[in-house]
Amino acid sequence: MTSQETPAEATPWRATVLTLFPDMFPGPLGVSLAGRALASGLWALEAHDIRASATDRHRSVDDTPAGGGPGMVLRADVLAAAIDAADVAPGRPRLLMSPRGRPLTQTQVMELAAGPGPLIVCGRFEGIDQRVIEARGLEEVSIGDYVLSGGEIAAMTLIDACVRLLPGVMGKLASGTEESFSEGLLEYPQYTRPQEFEGRQIPEILVSGDHAKVAAWRLAQSEALTAARRPDLWARRAGQKAAPRRTKNTTDG
Repeated sequence: MTSQETPAEATPWRATVLTLFPDMFPGPLGVSLAGRALASGLWALEAHDIRASATDRHRSVDDTPAGGGPGMVLRADVLAAAIDAADVAPGRPRLLMSPRGRPLTQTQVMELAAGPGPLIVCGRFEGIDQRVIEARGLEEVSIGDYVLSGGEIAAMTLIDACVRLLPGVMGKLASGTEESFSEGLLEYPQYTRPQEFEGRQIPEILVSGDHAKVAAWRLAQSEALTAARRPDLWARRAGQKAAPRRTKNTTDG
């Protein structure tokens, strides 16, 4: 980059989506923060139709499961051809939205947002042939312990979580660092005007002007909420705090 170039002239963060329903995109990604950032070139979106890689006149993309069972399975040869046709750079992550994947975390979102952007495969039917997952190095990612009709909504969730962290998308940098999961805690309660609402007041400490006390109150609230609502996160944080420190060698010599 020369001294005259601006960040906007650099290659933007890019999401490449493989789907049977490309018309679903950008969908909600085309409005609000993500939509404004997309229109201004802060990130880019490509939605490719997997059916374009089908080879028969019916544009077939699925077949019955080997070994029997209900539903249909997305064919390895068709999906592999679609992935290859997308021609993504070797360094970009290749993700498959799947309920059997590892849970998406804010840490992974931050890592993805810091990179060039992923290729995302949206599954359908009973799933996709395991051989293409292995052959094309797809990492399975889940957004929760439930099943959707397809991976498109899950892909939008992942993309939105990443896009909001890109430079220039959010108006205030602290917005991305003082929220749920950014420090392994749920976010503290938020308040704004009016001072009184249906007999409920804004906590006095938040209007005291004492920034140190406000920070301490917010931390205490975040810890209490996390312990009550997400014991898994709380246990992980407690484990990190309790990690053994290296002790000084007290032996002679």
